[in-house]
Amino acid sequence: MRLNASAHPPLLRGRLRTLLLTGLTGLAALTLVGGLLLAWPGRAGAAADPLISRGKPATASSAESSSLGAKNAFDGDPATRWASAEGKDPQWIRVDLGAGATISRVRLTWEAAYAKAYRVEVSADGAAWTPLAVEGAGNGGVDDWTGLSGKGRYLRVQGTARGTSYGYSLFEAEVYGTVGDGPPPGGSFTVVAAGDIAAQCTASDSGCAHPKTAALAQRIDPRFYLTMGDNQYDDARLSDYRAYYDKSWGAFKSRTRPVPGNHETYDPAGPLAGYKSYFGSIAYPQGKSYYSFDEGNWHFVALDSNSFDQSAQLNWLKADLAANTRPCVAAYWHHPLYSSGGHGNDPVSKPVWKILYAAKADLVLNGHDHHYERFAPQDPEGRATADGIVEIVGGMGGAEPYPIEEVQPNSQKRISGPYGVVKLDFTDSGYGWTYVATDGQVKDTSPKYSCH
Repeated sequence: MRLNASAHPPLLRGRLRTLLLTGLTGLAALTLVGGLLLAWPGRAGAAADPLISRGKPATASSAESSSLGAKNAFDGDPATRWASAEGKDPQWIRVDLGAGATISRVRLTWEAAYAKAYRVEVSADGAAWTPLAVEGAGNGGVDDWTGLSGKGRYLRVQGTARGTSYGYSLFEAEVYGTVGDGPPPGGSFTVVAAGDIAAQCTASDSGCAHPKTAALAQRIDPRFYLTMGDNQYDDARLSDYRAYYDKSWGAFKSRTRPVPGNHETYDPAGPLAGYKSYFGSIAYPQGKSYYSFDEGNWHFVALDSNSFDQSAQLNWLKADLAANTRPCVAAYWHHPLYSSGGHGNDPVSKPVWKILYAAKADLVLNGHDHHYERFAPQDPEGRATADGIVEIVGGMGGAEPYPIEEVQPNSQKRISGPYGVVKLDFTDSGYGWTYVATDGQVKDTSPKYSCH
């Protein structure tokens, strides 16, 4: 059941909030709290700082439906809202501000399904979170936290106790401050990637592979996870996602950045229907089946190769790369331009390669063929060149392996049979990776590459 938006309580309550004061104890803390409360109405600059969260990419721990995704809380439209799954604690919603920011104010406009207890948190990397403010006796309406002093790229509202029997629901979450004063984006991080994942089986079947690749991926504990399509077999219905994928790779769904494969288009409910319903705003953070995001010095582009023949996605990609400010670029989608497996080379990806090559992209990850393969740097015509793109085929996430059939030029390593994941290690100026099998053994180690 969903609460009707018209049932939300009066919006502005004018209640003072208590800031979380870290490192203060005893009488000194009480004195400072008192001083803050007395001075609160006249806190200079808090209301003058610009709104920096409008339209920024947003994700959430869950969404009640595909029409109630996280992006609704940052779209500036008071008629739309984010709603979490009902009856479950905790839940969270977060926004990527695009760069390090100094945050001075957070304004939350709750729907009738409000949080009785929650934290407002900030993070530089999306992994380690620092509380900015804490509410322990919320009663809905508008919570206007002013006088904050936080730095980070990501802001999260973490609901820990619901005020109703339903879920958490926000009409708007507004973050005010200044972008550019936060910590620089650099630093090393790890990512786990795989495609062609969830066959229609569970861990109770000893021959079922995707629970094993999920367990391996969790042990690695990366910054986030990439999937290269065909996440759920055979028709990627929502019921199958819930019955199979969710029981394995679903354990880290909130940290996953997926793309669809051809099997996601076979859903009888409509192409990508189950995929979109299951992942929600995680897969559609910018309202499309393709999107981009930044991490450290890297710009990641997630593409939908089912619609490479449509100009809208290609035009978006050109504009996205033109606006990118990161020195290193990685892209991932399902159908590989080059592959030595059963599906072989897929020319549908060639126009995308040309765009990426012109933008000096570094790395492409694909699935579709159920094996592991790495290629030397090459151009869109398949000519080896030092300034070319490195391609990885990583379709060994759980679906039945395919044999190697016709070895392609520039293919440096091919492995078919073992299930596993690609563990990618990114630095400020380069990258490398290992192919790790479910038994924990490293099956291949790449050269170390520098960004173009």
